[in-house]
Amino acid sequence: MILIGVGVGALVLIALFLGAQVLTGEVTVTGALLGVVLAFLVLTAPLGGMGIYLWRRGQSEAAEYARVQKERALLNMVLAQGKVSLSEAAITLNVSREEVESLVRSLVGKNLFSGAINWNEGILYSAEAATLVATRRCPNCGGELEIAGKGVIQCPWCGAEIFIHRTVAEESS
Repeated sequence: MILIGVGVGALVLIALFLGAQVLTGEVTVTGALLGVVLAFLVLTAPLGGMGIYLWRRGQSEAAEYARVQKERALLNMVLAQGKVSLSEAAITLNVSREEVESLVRSLVGKNLFSGAINWNEGILYSAEAATLVATRRCPNCGGELEIAGKGVIQCPWCGAEIFIHRTVAEESS
């Protein structure tokens, strides 16, 4: 915004200066118009364009930062409580349930979350990947799991999806 203001302010000052020069007869009207157009092209347009670009980029970075903060808050909720319903997380984070699911999938994709989720009941479980590998039991129903090393395991008994870090899944294979 500052760059845009500086560019517009400089254009106004140049226009006023050239207008005063026209009134005193030192510059013709066409010369003053040419000066204003050149000032716009050389000074205002680049500064304004740069200001608009930086302003829009700042907005997109602010939106991305807000999403990262929501991911962090969700991860902290799950780690602190051990078991969180998607509805509770949605209310706490002030987002829709679909957005919470998107945040969970994003955390899994970034290898920041390993645990289990029962999509049918809408419950997110914190589970250490090492415990899942050692016990090979579903944290939802206790059924035996087969760990294939792909990072996502679906319990054959209750349908819960268990997410584990790739490195832990690779170690168990």
